[in-house]
Amino acid sequence: MQQAPYKQRELDPDRISVPLGYQIEVFAQGLNAPIGMVFTENGDMLIADSGMATMNPKVMRISNGNIDVVADGFNVPITGINYKNGYIYVSHKGVVTVLSPDGTRQDIISGLPSNGDFSNNRVEFGIDEKIYFGQGTTTNSGVVGLDNSWVLEHPHLHDYPGSYIFLNYTNFETKNVLIPAMGTAVTGAFSPFGVPNIQQYQVKEGRTLASGSVLRANMDGSGIEQVAWGLRNPFCMKFDALKRLIISNQGMDPRGSRPIANALDELHLLNIGAWYGWPDYTGGVPVTLPRFTPIRGRKPEPLLHTIPSVPPTPIAVFPSGSNIMGFDFNESSDFGLIGDIYIACFGGIHYEELGDIRSGVGHRVLKVNVVNGEIATFAINKSGFPEERGLSRPTDVVFGPDHSMYISDMAIADLDMQNIYLPNTGVIWRIRKIKF
Repeated sequence: MQQAPYKQRELDPDRISVPLGYQIEVFAQGLNAPIGMVFTENGDMLIADSGMATMNPKVMRISNGNIDVVADGFNVPITGINYKNGYIYVSHKGVVTVLSPDGTRQDIISGLPSNGDFSNNRVEFGIDEKIYFGQGTTTNSGVVGLDNSWVLEHPHLHDYPGSYIFLNYTNFETKNVLIPAMGTAVTGAFSPFGVPNIQQYQVKEGRTLASGSVLRANMDGSGIEQVAWGLRNPFCMKFDALKRLIISNQGMDPRGSRPIANALDELHLLNIGAWYGWPDYTGGVPVTLPRFTPIRGRKPEPLLHTIPSVPPTPIAVFPSGSNIMGFDFNESSDFGLIGDIYIACFGGIHYEELGDIRSGVGHRVLKVNVVNGEIATFAINKSGFPEERGLSRPTDVVFGPDHSMYISDMAIADLDMQNIYLPNTGVIWRIRKIKF
């Protein structure tokens, strides 16, 4: 991945629409690619810079208006941070690292299966004195294909299930990028590129560090175990006031050997031991339904001959391309209804099969009523499009000790280079309730 050139970002909060009685303003700017935030007990803000703009992920601190670097040199990308009792927990590709108050650092978990499409994500602290985090899948929908740019570097990589599964006899033919002289490659589900499934009802053994899983470990990283699987990219999870673990999950894309159209993003409650449906379900329904057939591409076929269990029904579902990311719960009646979830929507990502997705969904902050699952737009550019001067790529929402909402806006995407982001264009916005 190449670094994009420097660019100054001009900002205009008036280009962003927020509900009557609220005001949005710039809290911090000139960042690179912020992907997550957390507050310390003394009110400092810690920011995770993903490294997607500079290839140098960092943990930053904003204290009394000053910005400084706490630590850098992490794997690309950092996907989130959390904080407890002076210790900073940093999730980056394949690793969870703890930064101690004395400045030392320790990798408490490593070797996670994060060399594919999606990484391990932000850790959350449970009342059981455990850390919980999501592990994303290796592929989009269970099959390694030409959409996986990592194939040449990791030719043996593929998805692993979280329990024993029986596969249908389904294979996918593509150009052979590993051995061009062979012309074509035939690839089966949950197999490396070019390795077909050779029998009906082929068995795949489950493993703890499964693709698309929720994992749990002791605070020091020991005793890691799987608590659920079947989530494509469980990006963020947090406990609500009732001590329920809420999970944001990003749905499949219409790309690769097994494209899935109109797949839904989801908010879920954690059910211990559950299978959430990936790669054969989205939003609690099977991908074999007609609405999930791409305009160009064959109707999705089920990869699993029998499903591990009936997938749970989501709390809420979001349109395809929303790319929901970090979220937080409102806990102050001064801001709004207590318990509502506010969630950042990154928006569509450019793929050659799709073209440049720029409007309609994403690039906004949504409000979710967890009681009935109703979704409403809370903050969006007045144009409805992502804008350099307004919201571009929201990645996280966090409420501060002042009961204001803080939104990390990752960066401006370079229009000339696919999925490249411009340094110095990351922003933290703040939304406050106006007191009349």
